Amino acid sequence: MPLSNKKVRTGYSVAFLLLLISYFLVFISIQKLLKVTRIVGHTYSVLNNLELLKSSVVDAETGVRGYVISKDVHFLTPYNNSMNSIPGIYHELRNLTADNKSQQVKLDTLNILIKRRLGFMETGIKLFQTNGFTISDSMQIAREPSKRTMDSIRLYISIMKDHEEALMTTRRKEVSDFFTSTTIIMISSVFITLITFFYSLIIYTRENKAKRLSDINSQQYRAELETNVKKLRQINIELQELKSIEKFAATGRVARTIAHEVRNPLTNIALATEQLQEIHTQNPETSVLLEMVSRNANRINQLVADLLDATRFGQLNFKEVDINKLIDETLEMANDRINLNQVIMTKDYTLNIKGNADEEKIKFALLNIIVNAIEAMEKNKGILEISTIKSGDKCIIEIKDNGKGMDEELMQKIFEPYFTDKRDGNGLGLTNTQNIILNHGGNIKVSSISGKGTSFFVTLKLS
Repeated sequence: MPLSNKKVRTGYSVAFLLLLISYFLVFISIQKLLKVTRIVGHTYSVLNNLELLKSSVVDAETGVRGYVISKDVHFLTPYNNSMNSIPGIYHELRNLTADNKSQQVKLDTLNILIKRRLGFMETGIKLFQTNGFTISDSMQIAREPSKRTMDSIRLYISIMKDHEEALMTTRRKEVSDFFTSTTIIMISSVFITLITFFYSLIIYTRENKAKRLSDINSQQYRAELETNVKKLRQINIELQELKSIEKFAATGRVARTIAHEVRNPLTNIALATEQLQEIHTQNPETSVLLEMVSRNANRINQLVADLLDATRFGQLNFKEVDINKLIDETLEMANDRINLNQVIMTKDYTLNIKGNADEEKIKFALLNIIVNAIEAMEKNKGILEISTIKSGDKCIIEIKDNGKGMDEELMQKIFEPYFTDKRDGNGLGLTNTQNIILNHGGNIKVSSISGKGTSFFVTLKLS
């Protein structure tokens, strides 16, 4: 490893270690702060609930007093509310003081006193109602012990609050001491961070020049690599086109050889059949058989002729044509099929695209592709997309469907003569299409995903 790389790695390792220590100290500080905050919040909760407990008893007492004075039952609302809320407040205080045995003992005594005070109130209300809403002697006698009970309640609540406030004072001191230590930790963290920053800055400054030089070299290498990749891609495209032409030419040579070897025997068979038909006209059964031989010989001859037409470079009638208009005219020819299968058409044309082509031949080639696309799509669900774009001095026509698609093996064979997956197809449609496109100095490619659809790309030269 170069010395400069070792220095950089060492510098960043030390910086990372210092930052890690700093973050660790900050994390500890935050955790302590959260703990102290919870403790202080706990103390405030106990104080608030004690005050709420006292207020509830006082509210109940006030409500009963108002009821006795006014004889209006609505004054008992605070009493009834307090009777419902006091058990919940007491239960909350039991939970809050679960870790303080002294407070739990006081809270038990306080609960007994509150129940006693509420009992006095309940008895007083019943006596008041029984005596015709008048204050009886029994109520007068119970007033003094009830008052002493209330004083005891206030005393115990005050004692418990004093105890919690003493805890609060202790905890406040802990918080103050903690903040002092936290401040020291934070200052240390800042100091460590500054050391880290300056150390990293020194390392960066020292190595920056070498890095810039390395970046410049990397950019140059990248540019050269991208240029070479583009060249390789272009060469690959040209090789693919050349392979297509060579493959098609080889197919044509084989077809011509087969035609030559087949047609001579066929001619002899046809002549012999004609002569035999003249000789055996009196025998109906022989005539039928000879007619069958003659018909099948003619059929074989026609198949050979079709194969030759599909693989022969023919004479083209070139003229300047509007590519977009030519596609629209082809679609008109396939309009019946499109409507019958309820195919949705979308077109995305680049304006003003013109090329030199044999108009009728190109229409025939495109029609083959469009018909295949329509037949590959499910009825009422087909979407046929056709687009044209300019690419340098060429025009690319894309014909895309959402049909059943093809696998890789099928794509390798679709341009071969007599290869078809249709029941009534002769397997020469796409062979003819490829012949026409190659005759025009263009090329045709196919991209397909099984179950999702197929795209044909026809490339032609612009005017």
